[in-house]
Amino acid sequence: MDKTYIGYARVSTEEQNEARQLHSFEGYTEKIKKVFIDKMSGKDTNRPQLQAMLDYVRDGDVVVVSDFSRLARSTRDMLQIVQELTDKGVGLISLKESVNTDTPQGRFMLTIFAALAELERETILQRQREGIAIAKQQGKYKGRKPLPFNEEKFRAECKKWRNGEQTAVATMKKLDIKRNRFYQTVKKLGL
Repeated sequence: MDKTYIGYARVSTEEQNEARQLHSFEGYTEKIKKVFIDKMSGKDTNRPQLQAMLDYVRDGDVVVVSDFSRLARSTRDMLQIVQELTDKGVGLISLKESVNTDTPQGRFMLTIFAALAELERETILQRQREGIAIAKQQGKYKGRKPLPFNEEKFRAECKKWRNGEQTAVATMKKLDIKRNRFYQTVKKLGL
């Protein structure tokens, strides 16, 4: 039975481009039947396209990623995803690390790389916290600047929502606003 290859790519924000990762699939371009792409942080596994990919794959398939950090940023999440793939009879190939989980050596290397990815993320966060603490001591840190608020656009989109033209979730997405802030603003403006 021929293996079916499935690609998975992830970038952390909408502004980032997944082209580098897709380019890394070059040797598998003819083999990859479908590619799933998330544009969000890898801090947890609650990503729509990751979940869709996990639902899509079946026994005998092989998931291809450019590197392990695209799949997960914590060792626990990585091992959980790999276990779910293994339970389904699905292999995993990471191109950057040259690891194939169909072999015992590949599974061992996966554990090592997942731990390194988690260490890297935690180190970055620690440096960030240290930098913020120093900036606060020096009086240079004021936190995030609030996003500009366009009341006219907010009212127009809420009107569409109230008229049943779009869902609340679609309205929040168009306004690029979180759920709590959305409903607080609706209440404040009496919409």
